[in-house]
Amino acid sequence: MTAFVALLRAVNVGGTGTLPMRDLVAMCEHAGYRNVRTYIASGNVVFSTRAKESAVKAALEKALQAYAGKPVGVLVRTADELAAVLAGNPFPDAPPNKVVAIFLDKAPDPGAADAATGRKNEVVRPSTREIYVHYPDGLGRSKLKIPAAAQGTARNMNTIAKLVTMAASA
Repeated sequence: MTAFVALLRAVNVGGTGTLPMRDLVAMCEHAGYRNVRTYIASGNVVFSTRAKESAVKAALEKALQAYAGKPVGVLVRTADELAAVLAGNPFPDAPPNKVVAIFLDKAPDPGAADAATGRKNEVVRPSTREIYVHYPDGLGRSKLKIPAAAQGTARNMNTIAKLVTMAASA
């Protein structure tokens, strides 16, 4: 069995809509996933399965579309991949609530940082299948737009650390 973390895009934060975490757990259990647990009500779910990443993504997106009546993006990482995202944080001295990893399905274009607009003092660093952003003044005040991140979903380092811990015991 492989431990996975699925990160839903724009759930319970003003985007796709409301999704009670108990319903997300039920969807995952219906798909045959084991040790299903959620973390905070913004679409973070940890579980174990023998399925491959692509199958997990497809199954969750299908179930979520049936539930919501419209597409819901799902980004999936193994427990090891998520731990590597945490370890790879290029801003280790910054407060963890002011650094996010934006999860993507594929590697961002090397020019993703240069294409960002509305930058004040934010620092953008593309990575493997993520884009790290340090928001020194906080995310809420930022006007930063990163076109390469349009289909991604962001989690701060505190959330990622908690999900890594949860996935280690899934």
